[in-house]
Amino acid sequence: MIRYTLRCDRDHEFEMWFRSGGDYDRAAKAKRIDCPDCGSTSVAKALMAPAVAGTHREEKMPVAAPDPRKVALREAMQELRKKVTEGADYVGSRFAEEARKIHYNEVEARGIYGEASSDEAKSLAEEGIGFMPLPPAPEDLN
Repeated sequence: MIRYTLRCDRDHEFEMWFRSGGDYDRAAKAKRIDCPDCGSTSVAKALMAPAVAGTHREEKMPVAAPDPRKVALREAMQELRKKVTEGADYVGSRFAEEARKIHYNEVEARGIYGEASSDEAKSLAEEGIGFMPLPPAPEDLN
């Protein structure tokens, strides 16, 4: 068994055990390692000091389990995103345009989601057009 200190692309550091270096390489390449803090699957080995055999006895460091509150929050955000996207049309970068059409009854009302710049979001809010940011999916953070 080998213990690696890992770091995700959002700079969270955590430890994981692997049977071998090859097992780590395969898991990392297949994006099967996710950060316990944010869920990112973009992880890499962090710099580690090598363990040098000495005359003193080393204490075994327990592997920290992910914070259950963070895991529950991430799962709730994933479930919210899933429910919203299942019942809505993805309109991509045309979000502000489509939201206006719906608001001004130019098209039939329906649920939509997509992307808007901060200027577009500010303009929609100033026009009184209701919208809410959707939490990013963990795979969107990679």
